[in-house]
Amino acid sequence: MPQLSEDDIDRLARKRAGAKLGWYVHAAVYLVVNVGMFAAWQFGLRSRPWSAYPVLGWGLGLVLHGLSVFVLGGGSAWREQLVQRERDRLRREQDRAARR
Repeated sequence: MPQLSEDDIDRLARKRAGAKLGWYVHAAVYLVVNVGMFAAWQFGLRSRPWSAYPVLGWGLGLVLHGLSVFVLGGGSAWREQLVQRERDRLRREQDRAARR
């Protein structure tokens, strides 16, 4: 990773912290809304367990959001390895084109 200035470090840290905070807010809203839907089903609309469908669908979205923030997001080791491989590949292509 190239040397970063203090401003670059601060900007990157804020961006990453904002992404993580966004996921935590998403998870909190998910829990509150789905507990409310479960309560509505349990104490009122008891015809079928309809609340399972939004829980599963939104849960999948929450998992994908978490993967994008914590696994694939900036700073993850796997992402950094992929970025480095792409940099190396582009440099090799550039060197080959310059030799022609």
